[in-house]
Amino acid sequence: MRISRSVIASVKISKGFTSNRHAACVRCASSSTVTSAGTRTPLPDDAQHQKPKSLFYFDTGYALFAKRPSRPFPPPFLSPPSGSFSDPLSTHNRSRDRRPYVNGEMIRGITNGDDAVLVGENFIGANDGVGAWATRPKGHAALILHFWALEAERDAAVTISKTPPPEPNPVEYLQKAYEQTLAATSSPNEWHGTTTACAALLHHTACNSSAEPMLYVTNLGDSQILVLRPRDQEIIYKTKEQWHWFDCPRQLGTNSPDTPRLNAVMDKLNVEENDVVLAMSDGVVDNLWEHEVLQNILDSIRAWEGGAGGEANGDRTGGAGGGMLYVAQELVKAARVIAEDPFAESPFMERAVEEGLAMEGGDFGNICSRVIAD
Repeated sequence: MRISRSVIASVKISKGFTSNRHAACVRCASSSTVTSAGTRTPLPDDAQHQKPKSLFYFDTGYALFAKRPSRPFPPPFLSPPSGSFSDPLSTHNRSRDRRPYVNGEMIRGITNGDDAVLVGENFIGANDGVGAWATRPKGHAALILHFWALEAERDAAVTISKTPPPEPNPVEYLQKAYEQTLAATSSPNEWHGTTTACAALLHHTACNSSAEPMLYVTNLGDSQILVLRPRDQEIIYKTKEQWHWFDCPRQLGTNSPDTPRLNAVMDKLNVEENDVVLAMSDGVVDNLWEHEVLQNILDSIRAWEGGAGGEANGDRTGGAGGGMLYVAQELVKAARVIAEDPFAESPFMERAVEEGLAMEGGDFGNICSRVIAD
């Protein structure tokens, strides 16, 4: 049984213009593990008004499970240990804004153990920080997702309505984020770490009534983006894992030869309203097979439509009205059951056996899930 993490973001693709909303989170904690969930990760107030609303948006929810609390950001990011996981990026001075800043910008996203997750209106990402750095005196791999999201926010191809809409370039955004992360964590800071990276950016083909949603998926490493079509009860897209060798994925950061321009893969796909997009760390994909993920999502959407999962903020059809949060939480629960079973059969166990390693059980670690609906 391997120690790891899980992160899941689930989103449903919707059409229309949305009001600005902060993430509403629910949390629970035990002595050894921490879980967290919400709708969207926080943004600074001014950032929410910097861009016109897209023709399409993500109806979002995320759920996280960490095997240990997130490590604080070291100086110069002004983040001594927080009082609880509910303030994962807090500062010690409670009279100030609790979230750390870099280059004058509030750090986007939240941390989950060694991982970082970001869930926004048209951009979701999951960076799986390599846990081995946690044993070192210095090391964290969260900043790159922050810089990646900033590049997506700032680019005119994403933030300004034009006819025809220009093509976004998520790989170049990631390259710039990688370079900015190296600069921010170089001497005298000496902040070490590596991370995989995956993200989905929602765009559109035109700026009129005939516009169609377009998804730009970028991946480097072994986190995963899945796109489901509940109407047809099928998976229509998945990213391909990138490995140097078994259990050593491609990664960005200290001592790694990988770079976004050389190694990141970007796919562009046509999606439809009500498609569901999942951004998941290896804590999910190491414990659940694809057909199990698909069935779990379909069952959760049906349960939500039937009244499960708490109060809705609107129509519950297809997971709308807040259902993506429930969907993400249910998927994390399913991954956690396998992760904590030392005798369970799992995809990670199967791959290990294929490599000639004697191993059984799930992959216990940080589980991150973001579920988005178009």
